[in-house]
Amino acid sequence: MALNFLKHKWQKRTFKFVLIPVIVILLLAVVVNRYWSPILAGKVKDVVLSSSDSLYKADFSDAELHILQGKIIIYNITLKPDTAVYNKKKRLRLAPNTLVELKVKRLVLNHVHPFSLYFQKKLNIGQIILNEPQLNVSYQLNHTKDTVVKDRRTAWQRISKSLKCIQIGTILLNDVNLKYEDYSGNKVAISRLKELNFSATDLLIDSATQYDKSRLLYCKDIITEVNNYTGETPSGLYTYKIRHLKLSTLTSKLNIEGLAMQPAKSDVFFGKSQKDRLGLLADSVQLNNFDYLNYHKYRTVSASSLTLANGKVTAFTNPGKKPDSLTDKVKTFPNMMIRKLNLDLRIDTLKLRHMDVIYNEFDKKSQKTGTVAFNNTSGNIYNITNNPSAIAKNNFTTIDLTTYFMNRGRLDVQMKFNLTDDDAAFSYKGTLGPMEFSRLNPATMPLAMVKMTSGSVKKFSFDIQANSKVFKGKVDFLYNDLKVVLLKPDTANDRFKRKSIMSIFANLFVIRRSNPDDKGKLTSSLVIYKRPKDSPFFKTIWKTLLTGIKPCIGLDEEKQKATKDRIDEHNKNKEERLKNKAERQKRKAERKKLMDQGKF
Repeated sequence: MALNFLKHKWQKRTFKFVLIPVIVILLLAVVVNRYWSPILAGKVKDVVLSSSDSLYKADFSDAELHILQGKIIIYNITLKPDTAVYNKKKRLRLAPNTLVELKVKRLVLNHVHPFSLYFQKKLNIGQIILNEPQLNVSYQLNHTKDTVVKDRRTAWQRISKSLKCIQIGTILLNDVNLKYEDYSGNKVAISRLKELNFSATDLLIDSATQYDKSRLLYCKDIITEVNNYTGETPSGLYTYKIRHLKLSTLTSKLNIEGLAMQPAKSDVFFGKSQKDRLGLLADSVQLNNFDYLNYHKYRTVSASSLTLANGKVTAFTNPGKKPDSLTDKVKTFPNMMIRKLNLDLRIDTLKLRHMDVIYNEFDKKSQKTGTVAFNNTSGNIYNITNNPSAIAKNNFTTIDLTTYFMNRGRLDVQMKFNLTDDDAAFSYKGTLGPMEFSRLNPATMPLAMVKMTSGSVKKFSFDIQANSKVFKGKVDFLYNDLKVVLLKPDTANDRFKRKSIMSIFANLFVIRRSNPDDKGKLTSSLVIYKRPKDSPFFKTIWKTLLTGIKPCIGLDEEKQKATKDRIDEHNKNKEERLKNKAERQKRKAERKKLMDQGKF
């Protein structure tokens, strides 16, 4: 049938000019779609196999090529490790620490240039999108440094027979379902993440980038983001939550917003554990110059600084902890704890900004909990490390902090820890500024059953040299108008009762009212405190300071002995009076009985 609508010669020429290319493109698309899938499959399998040294195998069920759109859609992709190859490498001590398994139902590649791949052996893709992939990662510490392998070729040298280069503009993995299994500890630690996103930009593997150390996995930047993550420790005693986490390999920064490590409820926690109950909250955590690649490969933590801001650290001593006089608690000293860490650690500076530190202890005698608070704590901790090369350059960790004791008195503290000394040598000194004694009652009433009724601290300073065996130094305690009330528990009414007579006795004859006294005499204290083997770090620090405080307030050894003798004499006289009273009442009762019987 004639084409009646093509009446003019120019119309027929135009029609032929447009129709012929369209027909050719459509036929080409059909042919390419038919033969593209096996060609692409062969290329992908070859690239994955060669670049992973035969460790990984890749496959997919089908692929669609849309030439006009420059798009490829690949279905049911799998990336699996070859366990036989892995076990062989493990026997040869060449196995990687991390194994990955990936499953993706649908992958979209945009801005693809298939002809350059087929004719020029150049894989050039503008964007790759993987939605809701399933990613299983397992970690096992097979080696702690790069192993010597026979094949020293780079990734580009391995793929160069099949491809001249691989270039991908952006790789997006959205809503990743991640399962992470860590076999490096005593127990397998399993973590699951759902709201996880990955993005990688400018992936380029060619002869120029094969030795580019500024790239991670040949990408200019890899960004990992996690939202609303919740996990649990293997013991079940702690849950940890992260509102948002972001890691950028380009900036080498790890940022966390809304970090929380929360212990189980007290009855559950102390029912399962003899350890102290700890907690951590932080609005912001930032790790700078974080060497992610070495952490990922070998579990080494290296960073220029770690900042914790706007949060709270809590500690609650276990009230049911059994005394253990045989175990040396020197392991609780920070320099010993760093030494025993099961990872290679190197942080140049830990920055604390506006953190509250709250210590709680339950007293069995008073049946109440005492609280010691260090509010709005800020400062720096330098050279936190157990790395041998770092310690060889500097074997001291130093601390410089400013805090507000019981949210009132400013306390400046400096500490210095020797990281190589076998006796865990360290020093600490500081100064506490003015505050009212009454601010101490949340601690002194439950823990010492002493209520501060009046007085103020003018200055408290200390300078102590210490190790695991003995603490030595000087303590100065300046204050005015100290008065106290001694207490005893009233369990029936869940409160305290006053020891009126003992309180008067203490204020009149025991406690020094002020230091310096009315004559201007200042009392300082030289301290020598021998640490009991079972005394942990913070308890020993407090006991040493208390040993220095006592003489300043009039409780030196001689005064304490005299006071004890007076109290013992008072109690003895009281017992005799009670005994005499009881005997008089007994005789009175006996006389009354005889009178009632008519025998008196």
